[in-house]
Amino acid sequence: MPSRPSNSALFAAAFVRISGGWSGAEVDLADTEIADDIGDAVQEALNLRGDELALLCVEVEDEWFALVRYDGDAEPRAFLSDAHAAAGDALGELFMELAGTVTADKEADLGVRPAGDFELLRDLGVSAEELVELSMEEGVLPADTLSVIAERLSFADEIDRLR
Repeated sequence: MPSRPSNSALFAAAFVRISGGWSGAEVDLADTEIADDIGDAVQEALNLRGDELALLCVEVEDEWFALVRYDGDAEPRAFLSDAHAAAGDALGELFMELAGTVTADKEADLGVRPAGDFELLRDLGVSAEELVELSMEEGVLPADTLSVIAERLSFADEIDRLR
């Protein structure tokens, strides 16, 4: 069975778009067993009605991050900063499933390999090219990358409050 990161090595928060900005809440992913559990956890944390735009931001062990976009009844769209780093991690496997990514060979030296929907933030102001570039920037931690994305999308204060 793949390992699960310890709670101290995991940060998960979701943000819902409201009039005038964003509102955020921490998300408990400890009991997630299938990909749908992630959406349920987001819905519970934010008290969603079902028609809102919500973004889940997850960072794991300073190794990788995931973004999942929930947009009303549409299927969730996911992006992983590094599918190679997420491989072998139970939570990473769930995010890989959401991103439609096959399990990467953890033993292969593939380097950083972003995966999933590179366009999920385009209409919010972050292009696919920028998202990939931010993900692959050498020496930058996932927390820093998520902070840059949060700044660009105008929820930096909320993510800082939850950290």
